[in-house]
Amino acid sequence: MKTPDFIQRILAIADKEWLQIKRDKRSLILSLIAPAGLVFLFGYALTMDVKHVRTIIFDQSKSFCSRQFIENFSHNEYIEIVDYAESYKDVDRAIDSGLCAMAIVLPIDFEEKIKSGNSATVQLLTDGSDSTSAIVSTGYVKTITMLYNAKLQLIELKKQGFSKMRQPIDIRNRIWYNPELESKNFIIPGLIVIILAIISALIASLTISREWERGTFETLITTPVMPWELVFGKMFPYLFIGLFDVVATLSVGYFLFNVPLKGSFVEFYLMAILFLIGTSGLGIFISAATRVQVLSVQFAMVATYLPSFILSGFVFPINNMPSVVKAITYIVPARYLMVIIKGIVLKGVGFSVLWMQILFLFIYAVIIITLAVKKINLTLPEN
Repeated sequence: MKTPDFIQRILAIADKEWLQIKRDKRSLILSLIAPAGLVFLFGYALTMDVKHVRTIIFDQSKSFCSRQFIENFSHNEYIEIVDYAESYKDVDRAIDSGLCAMAIVLPIDFEEKIKSGNSATVQLLTDGSDSTSAIVSTGYVKTITMLYNAKLQLIELKKQGFSKMRQPIDIRNRIWYNPELESKNFIIPGLIVIILAIISALIASLTISREWERGTFETLITTPVMPWELVFGKMFPYLFIGLFDVVATLSVGYFLFNVPLKGSFVEFYLMAILFLIGTSGLGIFISAATRVQVLSVQFAMVATYLPSFILSGFVFPINNMPSVVKAITYIVPARYLMVIIKGIVLKGVGFSVLWMQILFLFIYAVIIITLAVKKINLTLPEN
């Protein structure tokens, strides 16, 4: 059975594009190695887990009760006591220099207030230049203090003859999908989305502009090839590179960082293909519009990096964004793949739950491919 002519033309264009890719060995190696390398690098570098908060203690009481209270901060992975101050100047110096991010100051009358049944005021000084760490570390201190207060209250109740204190409300906390609350379990999938978006658009953005700069595009458009055939023929090699990157980045996340894959790998792969068609199409559209490789790369970076990083929900929750910015996120494809990948990887859900995000990715891919075809169609001789 003879292969249809349009398939032969698409394969011929894809073969020609692959030959050009192989000639630029540095770019090819970079596109194959960089995604997995970036996931490896940023997977270790990026974390939202706040641990070992460097803390200085200023104990003005120097009593048994104050030492007992301080002891509660000594044996956990969240607070790290690095120094003890003798004055407020020591505290100021430690926080100003960055040696410590937090200071706990106990008053002189700490023990007297505790033993008399009154409240002792403990001062907590926190470096607010990193607001996220400051909020979390403050929460750690408040929680530890609350547990210490409960222990003191229980001792006092036992002295009064109460053997057991009833709790009107008993909260049983159960965390789904990420029980240990490890940030790597949502950072790694997010990184995969952003890296795929940038790499696929960047390498595809060189296709048409490279032809223009080498003077071969005029020859190409005089052949009986249709614009849509040209787009898909140019896209196929980059699609395969992108699919290799999907396997490489997912493998790094799974084997090195122990990120679970609770859902179907096949569904994950199919969604990655749909996403890559859209982002590669965007690169081809930019390449056809600019006709200059330097401009193509610059526009591709602006069109993918900033929206994918800022407007996808990876760094900032979309629900917390202003209404205008939130509306813009609907045209960012990384937003939908972010939900899809986290749904498949962490929740184990599939198409039946994620169909709306899949539909948006499909619509985006159709629109981008249509724009790329129309842009190339304008360059044909009859136009």
